[in-house]
Amino acid sequence: MVLLGVIVNTLAIIVGTLIGLCFANIPEGMKSTVLKVLGIAVVVLGMGMAFEAEYFLNVLFSVVFGAILGEWLKVEDHLERLGQWIEHKAGKHRGNVAKAFVTTTLIFTIGAMSVIGSLNSGLNLDHDVLYTKAFLDGFVSIIFASTLGIGVIFSAIPVFVYQGALALFATTIDQWLTPELLERLVNDITATGGILIIGIGLNLLEVTKLKVGNLLPALVVAVLVGIGVYMVQGLMG
Repeated sequence: MVLLGVIVNTLAIIVGTLIGLCFANIPEGMKSTVLKVLGIAVVVLGMGMAFEAEYFLNVLFSVVFGAILGEWLKVEDHLERLGQWIEHKAGKHRGNVAKAFVTTTLIFTIGAMSVIGSLNSGLNLDHDVLYTKAFLDGFVSIIFASTLGIGVIFSAIPVFVYQGALALFATTIDQWLTPELLERLVNDITATGGILIIGIGLNLLEVTKLKVGNLLPALVVAVLVGIGVYMVQGLMG
């Protein structure tokens, strides 16, 4: 079953959130400390991803051009409005739903495990990476739900849609991309995503108020740049 790993990952986020809500009444000081620790951990995670860049100029161009495109499209504003709509339906007494939804959606969908796991599921029906990601996401869901509230659970929807689409696309990906190009694209997406993850961590630490959602187009730009550079190198070689 192509979507088995995606389904397990989605359920892990839901279950983790429900468990985390049982600890939602911890003192505010403790919540603040936990969020700061999470922020540091997220920054370290993002740095590890960003350092995997093989062609850093590609990543730099992707982030800069993606930021310009994201600001023009106002991606963050659309995400915030969606989160606020969910918050209105869920009730404001259940925490900052918009912040929880946007933050955890970005964390759960940006990263190598999300891409590689979904591709493995589609290409080889190998769900091991997504099973591992499900365990990690479930644990992270517990922590974030205990500090940010019910909004974490709604991130399961974009995770299912995004990873499910990747897994289904992967069933025919070998008709379009060579293994070498696919490996390069995964590397570029991972490195570009790492910079976005660092931004999320800095926001959690309240060092910046970066609109990370506006950087999401950088992931698409990274794919297009990677394909373009690969084709040019092929022509020159």
